[in-house]
Amino acid sequence: MTETTTTQRFTALYDIHAELGASFTDFGGWQMPLKYGSELAEHRAVRAAAGLFDLSHMGEIEVTGPRAGEFLDAALVGRLSAIAVGKAKYSLICAQDGGIIDDLIVYRLAEEEYLVVPNAGNAATVAAVLEERRAGFDGVTLRDVSAQTSLIAVQGPNAEEIVRAVVPSEQAEAVRALKYYAGIRVTAAGVPVLLARTGYTGEDGFELFLANDAAPGLWTALRTAGEQHGLIPCGLAARDSLRLEAGMPLYGNELSRDRSPFAAGLGGVVALKSKEGDFVGRAALQAGKDAGEGSTSGQRLVGLKGLGRRAARSHYPVLHDGAQVGEITSGQPSPTLGYPVAMAYVDVALTAPGTRLDVDLRGKAEPFEVVELPFYRREQ
Repeated sequence: MTETTTTQRFTALYDIHAELGASFTDFGGWQMPLKYGSELAEHRAVRAAAGLFDLSHMGEIEVTGPRAGEFLDAALVGRLSAIAVGKAKYSLICAQDGGIIDDLIVYRLAEEEYLVVPNAGNAATVAAVLEERRAGFDGVTLRDVSAQTSLIAVQGPNAEEIVRAVVPSEQAEAVRALKYYAGIRVTAAGVPVLLARTGYTGEDGFELFLANDAAPGLWTALRTAGEQHGLIPCGLAARDSLRLEAGMPLYGNELSRDRSPFAAGLGGVVALKSKEGDFVGRAALQAGKDAGEGSTSGQRLVGLKGLGRRAARSHYPVLHDGAQVGEITSGQPSPTLGYPVAMAYVDVALTAPGTRLDVDLRGKAEPFEVVELPFYRREQ
């Protein structure tokens, strides 16, 4: 299905999700499957076998031209011109004051060709900001192909076997050899696909970018290939609990215009030393780093392990000796670990692992402990 109103959008797989009995939720203006049955079963399938996700609400922006890398260096905080062809890099697009506009992944598909993948709710904003920042970079072309592109993900320990089953035999070894944060062009279920090996679940996984009209056929082929490997369709509820266990930030929760990369623990993404020249937000980010922002002052993002049974939720106050010292950004019970987990911004003086804090759970203080992120790390 296609967009029917200015506020409600549907992916090319919407009818399939409806036939599978999915419960839907609005996400960034898109009607997306929240779950198909049990979100707990979907979560556990990804940890033990494999899950199939529709991520077609994400954005895709092509950046091409002889100065494409130079342009992205100026527009984003990372050194994107240094990405090797066939590789990818996690980055941020920031405002002049250093606030985070979005976090995104950038793929280098050819010497003069990149693909920028922003979050669903920010796709139009990122496209507009990149267009503004293109001034002065003659020969650089931006093309927002989000509306024409579908994105299907296979995540879990059996993901590789499933993806190999839908590509020609002569490409199966290339799938196996594909490294983390890399991408190649393959044929999957008979259609051309950009295959990437990244993920947002803490497990091995692949993302397949393709034209909308080919998405239903590929989804069906992957489901068929995955039957013997325990693959099931998964919705956004499982995606959220999986990414939380993996300590991965979500824009709108852990990341926002009001937070700097340093406070969010993403200072390593900002190329203050490794790239020459100016980029948007550089002066503010340099000043924040020099001031110790997120390390010696203000608040910093931490992981919290629940010492009781009750889970913290977004926006719940974090307390120390009865006084508020922070706020939960994401929190819920961990299906894999068996105890509540959360991420929160708290005062820097209270961010050392082992620090005991409380969360105000609707009037009752529940004990938590600061721990290193991620909460869960898969066995290699």
